[in-house]
Amino acid sequence: MLAGPLGKRPYDLRHAAVSTWLNGGVEATRVAKWAGHSLSVLLRVYAKCLDGGEQAARDRVQRALEGR
Repeated sequence: MLAGPLGKRPYDLRHAAVSTWLNGGVEATRVAKWAGHSLSVLLRVYAKCLDGGEQAARDRVQRALEGR
C-alpha cells in the first residue's frame, strides 16, 4: 500500500483523479465515461467537487453569448 495520504484505501487514487478532472473543468459526462460510472452515480458521489464554480459558469455563458 502507498505510504502517502492518497493511498489509505484502494479507491483513494481513483477518487483523487475523478475529483481533479471535475475541478479541472472536464465535463461531467466525459468524466463519468472515463471513470466507468453512470452520470447519476458520478453526480451523487462527486457533487461536492462541482460546488463553487458559479462565477466560472457565468463567465462561460457570457463568452458564449458574445461569440467568443
